[in-house]
Amino acid sequence: MELIALWDIDHTLIENAGVSKEIYAAAFSSLAGREPSAPARTEGRTDRLIMRDMFLRDGLPVPKWSVIEAAITRSGHDRLDDLRLRGTALPGVHEVLKAAAARSGWVSSVLTGNIAANAHVKLSAFGLDSLLDLPAGAYGADAELRPELVAVARERIQQLRGVPADVPVVLVGDTPRDVEAALATGSAILAVASGVHSAEELAAAGAHEILPDLSDTRRVLGILESFAGTY
Repeated sequence: MELIALWDIDHTLIENAGVSKEIYAAAFSSLAGREPSAPARTEGRTDRLIMRDMFLRDGLPVPKWSVIEAAITRSGHDRLDDLRLRGTALPGVHEVLKAAAARSGWVSSVLTGNIAANAHVKLSAFGLDSLLDLPAGAYGADAELRPELVAVARERIQQLRGVPADVPVVLVGDTPRDVEAALATGSAILAVASGVHSAEELAAAGAHEILPDLSDTRRVLGILESFAGTY
């Protein structure tokens, strides 16, 4: 059975312990010449939206995306050691990603609001980068809205891995935006209440399969297998 499994990163695979918001604040400060008036609003949004909204909220012109991307790349790289010191991979993540990577016919990659450079920083900080097919994923520089990233990932996987267009896709994430992206694109969703959103909030957004985290490898793989076989 073939399957495309696309994993969110922050609060799904890792706990960043506030480092993400520090990355955005540092990037903003380097471009604006002063600190932002308030922390970045993340909530499953893409880096394009997060950074644009920070400038608009503070009444400043929005720099070109290429300039913003370079700034958040630098600030992400600079905080790798902080992330290793303060953050962690969430329970069961190493085991479940190893198991997914070993499944014949599966492509296991990421769908994240992070730009690719910072996705790599966050995953490599905890030894997760080698367990995912990162070139085939979709990232925060690829589109503004999360549902648009699903088509990006599917096209990349077709081109890079030769996977047929009708192979089922399942998103694994911790926010209502992950759920909404799945529903809007005809994808399956495995929601995990390992971030700030409760199981009730995820269910209200439309998720039917919800776990507290990814610690039960057998159960996670069983749910993913059910999507491969029936979705």
